Amino acid sequence: MKIKKAKFITSAPSISECPNLDLPEFALIGRSNAGKSSFINSLVNIKGLAKTSNTPGKTKLINLFNVDDKFVFADLPGYGYAKVSDKTQNQWQKNLENYLLKRISIVCLIQFIDSRHQIQKNDFQMAEWIKYNNLQCFVIAAKVDQIPKSSIYNVCKNFEKQLALPVFPFCNSNSYYNLKILEKMEEIINR
Repeated sequence: MKIKKAKFITSAPSISECPNLDLPEFALIGRSNAGKSSFINSLVNIKGLAKTSNTPGKTKLINLFNVDDKFVFADLPGYGYAKVSDKTQNQWQKNLENYLLKRISIVCLIQFIDSRHQIQKNDFQMAEWIKYNNLQCFVIAAKVDQIPKSSIYNVCKNFEKQLALPVFPFCNSNSYYNLKILEKMEEIINR
């Protein structure tokens, strides 16, 4: 699959305010600052389409992106550390669960885990929640450009073993990794 164009559609605080686009949707989930927005920009090759930040918790809304009129990326607020109140974190969690369980256009979740670190407790909790709810998912081992090249394979295999989900390496500075991810997405869309 080769991507020719992509555009931002909308930001919405909840599922009820998200338009029905009649396209397969990939929901991007992960800890705050795990690289979801950078992933979108890299895959569609449009710098700045999805807003990135070094500050965790900047994505507060559900951000939808139309890619080639073939599928949609839903960039969701991150779980885990963010400089917001517990009340706000709880509301985000409620909106996230509601979205993932009730958005009928979702064909697959893509969970982002920072390859520089061990899998965090809330990453495990999310993976268990995904399995419990029988949702399709694969994992992106993000930021692999920041670990030794010789470690990438082992990190991905370790993540796969611990999470029992397919894992793909990714970094936004090398489009080499995009091909396998796009192949996986195309396979899911064409099922």
